[in-house]
Amino acid sequence: MQQFSHSAVAVTQGSVMMFSAFEDGGIMWSGSGPRIERSKVVFSRPFISRPVVHVSLGMWDIDGAQNQRADISAENIEATGFEIVFRTWGDTRVARVRAEWLAIGAMRHEDDFDL
Repeated sequence: MQQFSHSAVAVTQGSVMMFSAFEDGGIMWSGSGPRIERSKVVFSRPFISRPVVHVSLGMWDIDGAQNQRADISAENIEATGFEIVFRTWGDTRVARVRAEWLAIGAMRHEDDFDL
C-alpha cells in the first residue's frame, strides 16, 4: 500500500502498441516456446517516488487455433517510468498487442517548497 502525505497525488495514463508481428512474420506470430516483448514508458513528469502502476491488455489479436497464453506486467518501476512486459509461450500465435497503463503516485505541487 502506498500512503500519500502532503504531496499532490498525480494520475497519468497511456496506451502502447507493443508489437504487430503478423505482417512480417515476427517472432510472436511465427515462433514457439517462451517469447517476450518489452516497451519502455517514460512519464512526462517524474513522480516523487515509485508510483503504483497498473497495466492491462487494451487489444490483442491472437490465433484461435492454438491455446491462448498471455502474461502482461509492469517491471522496473521508477519515478521516471517503467517497462511493460508481455510474455507468451508454447504454440500460442500473437499477431498484435496494445497495452493500456495507469500510474498513480505522489508528485511535487507548485506550492511545495524546500526547507
